[in-house]
Amino acid sequence: MSTVIYPSPIFGPVHSRRLGVSLGINLLPSDGKHCSFDCIYCECGYNKDRRPHRKLPTREEVRQALEARLQDMQANGPIPDVFTFAGNGEPTAHPQFAGIIDDTLALRDRYFPHVKVSVLSNATFLHKPDVFAALQRIDNNILKLDTVDTGYIRLVDRPTGAYEVDRVIERMKAFEGRLIIQTMFLKGTTDEGVNVDNTSDRYVLPWIAAVKAIAPRQVMIYTIDRETPDQSLQKATPSELDRIVALLRAEGLAASASY
Repeated sequence: MSTVIYPSPIFGPVHSRRLGVSLGINLLPSDGKHCSFDCIYCECGYNKDRRPHRKLPTREEVRQALEARLQDMQANGPIPDVFTFAGNGEPTAHPQFAGIIDDTLALRDRYFPHVKVSVLSNATFLHKPDVFAALQRIDNNILKLDTVDTGYIRLVDRPTGAYEVDRVIERMKAFEGRLIIQTMFLKGTTDEGVNVDNTSDRYVLPWIAAVKAIAPRQVMIYTIDRETPDQSLQKATPSELDRIVALLRAEGLAASASY
């Protein structure tokens, strides 16, 4: 099993299928994975196999590393399109997340005012007022909602703590449209042989109803792009993703697919 563990606190830039030239900001340790989900499709592997030993980078370490990288990019290129909080787990789990967002916005305005700031989050810390407020300040608040089916969430996303999808949806609604929903569609089975195809109407139609109630400014759907911990998973096909995009658009939602 091949996994991807990112440098910390800054990595890239990399080319993102959805966001363009992306400078990564990883608020988790550089030697393992730290996440409130344990998705069977995660490119970083299973939590149990990649437990970190190093500490989280501090707010000041992130600020200094980011400023040094931006100074280099300003002098030597490339010009980024976006700063993306992602990496080895859930970025909003960092206890100094809100302050780091403040620092990042200030540095963005100083060096590359045109650049968007994005956060890829599984939405498990939206109950924290400082996290919720910080996500309201960024350009692209990208929150995961793979399904509304509780059994599927336990099977595929595998939250490591309490997770009630109805409460998460209510917190998403509270952004009043200032968010992007990101959803993984996949096929195949778990390594134990359990079907995980969520492209059928059984999963898609209730999910679309929830997304419509959330009323995000955009919906991004995607499928597997790298090797996964469970070896029996398969990509959703372009035609399956296109069908889901068409259903979303028929409900008046802006939607796109990455194949």
